[in-house]
Amino acid sequence: MSEFRLPRRFVVLVVLALFGAWAPAARADRLRDLCDVVGARDNQLVGYGIVTGLNGTGDDLTAPFATQSLRALLRRLGVQVDSGQMRLKNIAAVIVTANIPPFARNGSRLDITISSIGNAKSLRGGVLVQTPLRGADRKTYAVGQGAIMIGGFSASSGGSSVQDGVTTTGRIPNGALIEREIKTEYSNAGKVILALKAPSFMTAQRVVVALEKELGKGSARALDGGSIEVSAPKGLADKPVELVARLSDVEVDPASSARVVINERTGTVVAGGDVRLSPVAIAQGGITISVKETHEVSQPGVLSKGQTRDVKNSQVEADEVKPPASLTYLGGATTLADVAQALSTFGVSPRELASILQALKTAGALRAEIIVQ
Repeated sequence: MSEFRLPRRFVVLVVLALFGAWAPAARADRLRDLCDVVGARDNQLVGYGIVTGLNGTGDDLTAPFATQSLRALLRRLGVQVDSGQMRLKNIAAVIVTANIPPFARNGSRLDITISSIGNAKSLRGGVLVQTPLRGADRKTYAVGQGAIMIGGFSASSGGSSVQDGVTTTGRIPNGALIEREIKTEYSNAGKVILALKAPSFMTAQRVVVALEKELGKGSARALDGGSIEVSAPKGLADKPVELVARLSDVEVDPASSARVVINERTGTVVAGGDVRLSPVAIAQGGITISVKETHEVSQPGVLSKGQTRDVKNSQVEADEVKPPASLTYLGGATTLADVAQALSTFGVSPRELASILQALKTAGALRAEIIVQ
């Protein structure tokens, strides 16, 4: 990567990747970074629970579900409590979420995230009471419980308060125990399907070529631009784990799209090395208009019977900015490095640079997709 800092008050950062002789030769990526094995996937879990032990920062009576949940919890524990005698503030109703990875077994632990759904001010010092975590099929796959870790803090006194970070969301590392396994099927009759994380017909074809070089001709075929079917050779027909492990280290040079991403808020322009320009001439100029307004006092004479008044005096000035090189010609097959070097002579701002790139796209000179954030 190279960095071009354009002058003037705004700073535009142009990040260039893989362009011309300015960047080193592209390195191939391992297949495990480009593809996922179909069937070997995470599953999301969610549950509703109660956090106790809060120091007066929990839900109040305006959050009725917290009261109802506490009554139901105490009933299950054999304690009968009149709702009129209950005082909250030390408990909070929360939603608990987690991801269960593939091949997880009974007794394994998961990290869980807890977030308040009431009006609790903070979950600091709270303990999550045993909470079932269910999947999309409404079956319980894990149970969460434990002390909550909060990243932020808050304090208040006498009407003043200070807060840093979020205090109504926390985590419990290894806070859930897996109670039910999710059956994972990723191999069928010695065949494995790989799904590209960034679908592309060219990348899919390159993966097929690399796999045939590694496993033999006819061992892989592209089903579409996003998936590749791999057939295990004779020695690995009944060894799917060894097959996937062997596929993971296969190196492939993925195809990349020609894109330019512009973020005017931060003044950042990021472009890939496949961005190219046709022959084009670029001119950049601007007009600065400034309006100055001053207030003057009109004081009449002593015997004139006039009144003192405030008079506004406005002055408008226009100044055309003329950069040193107002017209620059760029030849064909120009890389983005050449474009950035040429635009640096204009001293353009982020907004002006975005306008220039969009104008180049409209003129048909910029062969790339522009994404404005």
